[in-house]
Amino acid sequence: MVREIDSETLRARLGDSELGPLLVDIRTPEEVAQGAIPLATHIPMHLLPLRLHELPRDREVVLYCRSGARSYHACQYLAQQGLDNMINLRGGIIAWVRHGFEIGSLQRG
Repeated sequence: MVREIDSETLRARLGDSELGPLLVDIRTPEEVAQGAIPLATHIPMHLLPLRLHELPRDREVVLYCRSGARSYHACQYLAQQGLDNMINLRGGIIAWVRHGFEIGSLQRG
C-alpha cells in the first residue's frame, strides 16, 4: 500500500527543512519547465531505477507528478526496491496549484 499526503499537509511540513520530507518531481523536463513546487529535486520517472542511490533511506521522500498517478506507481516500484519511506502527493501538482500554493523553479537534480 502506498502512503499518500495531501497538498495542505505537505506545504506545512515543507517549512521544516531539517525534519521535512525531501520533495522529488518525477515529471518530464518539458513538464517541469512549466513550473514546479519550489525546492523540489528533479528525477524523471524513467531515471528512478538508475538513481535509486540518490534517494535517502533515513528521511521521508514525497514524489509528485502532474496528477498523482505516475508518482503513485513510482512509489509502488520504489517500495518493491526496499525503499519504505516513499509518499505520494495525492492529486500531484494540479492539486497543489488548485490550493493556490507557490510554483517556481526547482533544485537541479
